[in-house]
Amino acid sequence: QLQLVESGGASVQSGGSPTLSCVASGFNLDTYSIGWFRQAPGKGREGVSCISGRDSITYYAASVEGRFTISRDNGKNAVYLQMTSLKPEDTGRYYCAANAKGAGTCPQLVRAYWGQGTQVTVSS
Repeated sequence: QLQLVESGGASVQSGGSPTLSCVASGFNLDTYSIGWFRQAPGKGREGVSCISGRDSITYYAASVEGRFTISRDNGKNAVYLQMTSLKPEDTGRYYCAANAKGAGTCPQLVRAYWGQGTQVTVSS
């Protein structure tokens, strides 16, 4: 069974620094482009950060640039999103998506694998 499982979500105060994990099973992530997306209540899905497949080029949305770091550990078949200096507007459910086909640095979303998400809540 091919799946992605996110973990690491938390309820933190402003300035908190949790790290999210996205672990794949049933396939190897090392050649896949991976993206982290988030969705806040009542809002659309927002791309947060991506890492490309073979060369691990990274992308960050302007809203998280300098605060979030995406990385991958092919030995653990995992991708991480280290978040620092969290703000209330970072609140949302965070999802990872993977696709062997990339759209620039990020995965193509058509026929991508998606996880179930992990909740991050930031209080002021």
